[in-house]
Amino acid sequence: MRIEQLRQRLHDHGARPCHAARVLRAWLQALPLDSGPVPADQYFPLPVRAALPALAAELATLTRLRDEHAGEDGSARLLVELADGQTVESVLLPKDGVCVSTQVGCAVGCVFCLTGQGGLLRQLDSTEIVAQVVLARARRPVRRVVFMGMGEPAHNLDNVLEAIELLGTAGGIGHKNLVFSTVGDRRVFERLPQGPVKPALALSLHSTDAALRARLLPKAPRIDPAELVALGETYARATGYPIQYQWTLLDGVNDSDAELDGIVRLLQGKYAVMNFIPYNAVSGLAFRRPAAERAAAMSLHLYRHGILTKLRQSAGQDIDGGCGQLRARDAVPRRA
Repeated sequence: MRIEQLRQRLHDHGARPCHAARVLRAWLQALPLDSGPVPADQYFPLPVRAALPALAAELATLTRLRDEHAGEDGSARLLVELADGQTVESVLLPKDGVCVSTQVGCAVGCVFCLTGQGGLLRQLDSTEIVAQVVLARARRPVRRVVFMGMGEPAHNLDNVLEAIELLGTAGGIGHKNLVFSTVGDRRVFERLPQGPVKPALALSLHSTDAALRARLLPKAPRIDPAELVALGETYARATGYPIQYQWTLLDGVNDSDAELDGIVRLLQGKYAVMNFIPYNAVSGLAFRRPAAERAAAMSLHLYRHGILTKLRQSAGQDIDGGCGQLRARDAVPRRA
């Protein structure tokens, strides 16, 4: 079910736009659907009130918490079951954030990502994306949503943008606190500026060498890193939010001095933040994270060249929380 279908169903029961907006605001805050300042029996038409219990029950089936792994950093990785039994992962982030999935699986096939190894199973509807935020808000406050979980948001653009518009309006989340993360797709740069809610943009760069990037992200659109940065810069200047460049640090792969020179060449003077993310080890994959000293030195080098750089720690590293691992562990048959 998409958000527009949800609105249409309310309309079919006699709801006016103000009634539908109140129902959606209540849902987005993880409250009963008839919640609001005016008593429901004085606000909603009778057919709408009569329809709300069944609608609430249906919305509750969109997501169900199957498993949870808490991290020492205040994060929590959630295994979320959908109505058809498929599962995705969400992550409760420190400082009132949540990272949500946009697909079951992923078609990009990043060689260092467990999610990408299994391919794409299906798209998430816009209500399933939003329902992950509702599930998170039932547990703690959420003021920031990052579309950086399982899946490539650009491959499910209509549903993701519909979810972003709702979260940035009825959901009360600041537009710059809605972060659209992508490997880069020209459709993103065409569509995002057109919407009423313009999210912040995170671009997965991972290498300034086009050939190496193609090997790391084998099914990503073939956009040269320099062109990708140019497209990002145009969006950053139009929205007033810096582009967040994501760079998973892989020991001996993309942590060289040559890569540092390439980053300086591409990002110096740009409205950008470089996020270095030391690799979160995945069982069965040969990649490793660089030594902490090397990661810190790389960050300092960019800082000295005027590039704002953050050396991040992936949420849940102490619980082997790499994206897709919780889902993969759940899929392994348990011994009786």
